[in-house]
Amino acid sequence: MRLIDWQLAFERHLLADADEGGFASTLIGGPTLDVDTGLAIYHNAYRARLLEVMQGDFPTVWHWLGDDEFAGLVAAYVQRYPSAHFSLRWLGQRFEGFIGEYLVAAQSAPLAELARLEWAFTLAFDAPAGQPLALEDMARLAPEAWPLLQVEWGPSVQQVLCRFNSLQIWRAVKAQAAFPGSLALQQAEVCLIWRDQQVCRYRSLEPTEAYALAGMADQGWTFSELCAELAVTYQEGAPLQAVTWLKQWVEDGLLQRRAP
Repeated sequence: MRLIDWQLAFERHLLADADEGGFASTLIGGPTLDVDTGLAIYHNAYRARLLEVMQGDFPTVWHWLGDDEFAGLVAAYVQRYPSAHFSLRWLGQRFEGFIGEYLVAAQSAPLAELARLEWAFTLAFDAPAGQPLALEDMARLAPEAWPLLQVEWGPSVQQVLCRFNSLQIWRAVKAQAAFPGSLALQQAEVCLIWRDQQVCRYRSLEPTEAYALAGMADQGWTFSELCAELAVTYQEGAPLQAVTWLKQWVEDGLLQRRAP
């Protein structure tokens, strides 16, 4: 057997629930450790490592479900979606979707949303730095350039539409406070997650601000188009509101100049 074939057989053994391919027969035990015991150690250690990674990436889901139920969910997940990347950093990328597949809708919807929120923090933390706009950049902008100013999201910015109180649950678990229980929100809210230096930050947006920010960052509105959209609600106060929000977005480090 070639080395690569043996390595692949070892991988299949680790991923399987039993020695289906007869891999154990290719090994020789030692005086203090027989083959079955040695393979069981590897098998259990591998599964334990996967569980540890998922606990680190989804601590709030883990807290909500408890040790046993979370371990069972992760075991079913890695059986359905085995780790396919050399780095375990990407192990949880399909967890949200799997929750929707595995659990009934009444259970899966709030739990999947919470998993999506936690994964957004992971994506934000690992994203490239980009070139976020600073207030100094805005100060150097010529007056005639303001109407045509266009921006886009910085690479680390993640958006999660929350229909449940997922952010409240996440905050409570992080602060080791009483678990608030899951509740549907009367009005869905957009939660932004992004990285500032080496720290992840977040905040919720009111619907009007979310609409304005998405218009600029997603749809490519110019600053003059932003003012025109806001005039429907704020009338003559639209330019001031547009400048106030743009200043906040730039201070937060959410935006960078849109490429021509």
